[in-house]
Amino acid sequence: MQFGKVPDPNVIDFTLPPDAPQTKQILQKHQSAKSFEAYVGCAKWNRTELKGFYPRGTKDELAYYSTQFNSIELNATFYGMPSWQQIVTWREKTPDHFKFFPKLTNTISHYKRLIDVKEPVDNFCNAISNFEDKLGMAFLQLHDNFKPKDFDRLQKVLDEFPKGVPLGVEVRNEEWFSNAEIQQRFCGLLEKHQMANIIVDTAGRRDMLHMRLTSPVAFIRYVGANHPSDLQRLDEWVERVQKWRNEGLQQLYFFVHQNIELESPLLADHFINKLNSALNLSLPMPAKQATQQSMFDDL
Repeated sequence: MQFGKVPDPNVIDFTLPPDAPQTKQILQKHQSAKSFEAYVGCAKWNRTELKGFYPRGTKDELAYYSTQFNSIELNATFYGMPSWQQIVTWREKTPDHFKFFPKLTNTISHYKRLIDVKEPVDNFCNAISNFEDKLGMAFLQLHDNFKPKDFDRLQKVLDEFPKGVPLGVEVRNEEWFSNAEIQQRFCGLLEKHQMANIIVDTAGRRDMLHMRLTSPVAFIRYVGANHPSDLQRLDEWVERVQKWRNEGLQQLYFFVHQNIELESPLLADHFINKLNSALNLSLPMPAKQATQQSMFDDL
């Protein structure tokens, strides 16, 4: 993942900022709820990217991946509208506990730029509805140059988004974060529809680490910098999630990327181990292959 990559991670302050004041207010509305779900995974299951993750002789990458993690950030759907047949194939390869988090197709977000997209949005949602109970949450990632001046387009899409399909939204342009009034208008729209405000933790765009939840769901896209600080950053995230859980967080969706995909499964494994211990969970721990472990030792 090249977005937010910097030449020298040593110059970045990776400390998590304090929560936005509204986050605690949102969570406290759900503090009495006892249920909590956590889904942690990687952004892809491709053998070429996840070197050393698959045992020799693995024939079906998704089938194996889904025995090691309970979820996947599904970026494949960003590059082409999925068919219902493809969704059913993916669904049937995975165990009952597994969930998919598909990204809306770039035709909607990047090429049409949210103009006249009701039909492709409906087509996308109809297709992913075939995940059935394995659908976690869809997410809309807007182009870097999609600015608040086009807020009305976003509002129309979210107002018309099919009910019953959970959605998270990721805005990227700096203007969404530099103006408090704009940020509150955007967050208010997400709160109205009970949609998640996606948090991105990446070296070169610390403004996207806004720590502003709009629902009792934390959807976090973590990007490791292929740097020793990656593990410390994950430890700090465990502490923040524990705090949020005490305040009323109900769902955690946490997906691990790297600028150069080498140790994503092992970073995810580190996070899962610490999260299980801190919150008394029993999320599955992926098996470590020998070659993969040797790469991780070099971090």
